[in-house]
Amino acid sequence: MQIDVVNIEGKKVKTVELPAAIFEAQINVNLMHQAFIRQLANARLGLHDTKTRNEVAGGGRKPWRQKGTGRARQGSIRAAQWKGGGRIHTPHPRSYEQTMPRKMRRAALRSALSVKASENSIVVVDSLSLPEAKTKVMAGVLNTLVGTDSVLVLIPEKAAFEDVIRTSNNLPDTKVLLANYLNIRDLMKYQKIIFPLASLDVVQGYLG
Repeated sequence: MQIDVVNIEGKKVKTVELPAAIFEAQINVNLMHQAFIRQLANARLGLHDTKTRNEVAGGGRKPWRQKGTGRARQGSIRAAQWKGGGRIHTPHPRSYEQTMPRKMRRAALRSALSVKASENSIVVVDSLSLPEAKTKVMAGVLNTLVGTDSVLVLIPEKAAFEDVIRTSNNLPDTKVLLANYLNIRDLMKYQKIIFPLASLDVVQGYLG
């Protein structure tokens, strides 16, 4: 797939061939859904907790004798049927982690990138060097490249793109992400994807 490479002013400087194995892969909706649900599940902390009868305070003494009172037998005022008692069948700390083979995860990424490519939602730039390290300047560049759409900016490394990271922090609907951290959730969340040429090489290195 041929795609135009533009500069930060939106002017075409050349064309580049997107790897067909990544950007023209077979689209598998079920696989993308599985990868998306896995990522959401693995982000859950699972720290919600309730106390059982062994954990609530009090209840050390039997409230009344076993027989002869005419009332139902009780062993503790902290049993589940008592006000202030422990709880049963309620949440306790657990892991929501789901596993998925690496080949399937990468196939899901290729599928999502192919969807973006088919929708003309991928923008390739020759460089993201800003004339000034200001949020206003970065906002102008993004507006030129993608308009008002939400955008995911993939960078090959942090060191050379500190200005891009810093100036994007306060921009709504904008996220800067290392290319080797590309994930299905961000691909599906943002409308446009910006690839500097160096980022294309990084993505091709582990998805191609």
